[in-house]
Amino acid sequence: MIGSLRGRLTAKHPPQLMIDVGGVGYEIEAPMSTFYGLPATGVEVSLFTHLVVREDAHILFGFGTDRERRLFRELLKVSNVGPKLALALLSGMSVDNFLICIDSQDADTLVRIPGVGRKTAERLLIEMRDRVKGFGELAAVAANAGAADPGAGAQAEAFSALVALGYKPAEVTRLLKSVDASIQKTEEIIRRALQFAAAR
Repeated sequence: MIGSLRGRLTAKHPPQLMIDVGGVGYEIEAPMSTFYGLPATGVEVSLFTHLVVREDAHILFGFGTDRERRLFRELLKVSNVGPKLALALLSGMSVDNFLICIDSQDADTLVRIPGVGRKTAERLLIEMRDRVKGFGELAAVAANAGAADPGAGAQAEAFSALVALGYKPAEVTRLLKSVDASIQKTEEIIRRALQFAAAR
């Protein structure tokens, strides 16, 4: 199992990126939460990884933090949740927001993620309830939910909404970068991003 990679970031086209490690280019799929923290191409980067082996392919997934990888691995244990859907969940919300959703049994927030239907959301609430306790920080996360950065959740919600409107993830990333980081209301972020898209 490949647990981590450190090398030069040579390409990034969400959800794919490539890291050159000693002359070998590793193709990796990563959630948008990881892409937001990536440096410019040509710069060294370190990622935690998880290898998924299928009959027709070996797919390497990369994560900016070990918490993201841990959640990804737990999501894969849920019935009918594969790597693609797990990646969508991590792209649509932060680890903390996901833990809060499970703790509060909030299916409405989960179904806003592209690809997550009502039945899948309910299954996640049931099957992840005990799994997230293994993170050990759920109580602290829930207690500090009100003190969390509202902008982070707003960005994730805006990302999900724009993807739902038909924009490709790579395009959504560019649109969100055009919005002033000080804006922390989801509706305003979406409005500014759509204005930028219309003006181009």
